[in-house]
Amino acid sequence: MNTMLINDQKTTISYDENIDMFRGEFIGLNDSAGFYAADIAGLHVEGAKSLKVFLEMCREDNAQPYKTFSGKFNVRIPPELHAEIVATAKSKGESLNRFIAKTLEQAVHS
Repeated sequence: MNTMLINDQKTTISYDENIDMFRGEFIGLNDSAGFYAADIAGLHVEGAKSLKVFLEMCREDNAQPYKTFSGKFNVRIPPELHAEIVATAKSKGESLNRFIAKTLEQAVHS
């Protein structure tokens, strides 16, 4: 999957071989606002329309259009990896939380 921005809103783009079209899905909305197009230019046009309709419906329903995130989540990893991560964080003089947050931030922005 690839991502693109449509009106400053991140979307995932995939190809649907069954209908020979690209499918876009907005990330971070409280509900689905997907769209289809045959090419990149069409994705921008159809995505803008889909987002506009979604936001208008949210305004009409007095609903929050965007998901909120607490900043907390659980991750299940093998105990051996957990031990290695703790050791690595300590060797760098960092807390486990800070080490993981920094590592994830680097992965997202690379």
